[in-house]
Amino acid sequence: MKESILKDKSKSFAIQIVYLYKYLCDEKREFTMSKQLLKSGTSIGANIMEAQFAQSLADFVSKMSIALKEASETLYWLELLTETEYLDKQQSEELIQNCYELIKMLHATVKTSKQKL
Repeated sequence: MKESILKDKSKSFAIQIVYLYKYLCDEKREFTMSKQLLKSGTSIGANIMEAQFAQSLADFVSKMSIALKEASETLYWLELLTETEYLDKQQSEELIQNCYELIKMLHATVKTSKQKL
């Protein structure tokens, strides 16, 4: 159940990131940080999807840990884009909140799963 919620939230978040990437490229003409954001922000869900078909619990923990790292990196890029004024606080507030939610959920999943190893 929790993984299903994570899967849905991460996919919705990835879609938001793709639209933000388009905006940053088209409107703000920012290509470097936005590309990093696109890679890390869409990688979260990709790793969660991979974890669903893990070969073992250790493999599952590994994939979810990678998703957690990608979420942390995504948060960094969102904060950096905001602090350099490519995004205003209103534009980034919801995305940052959604990213924090994913981080909390992934952290809990990894922690719980590690205890079962």
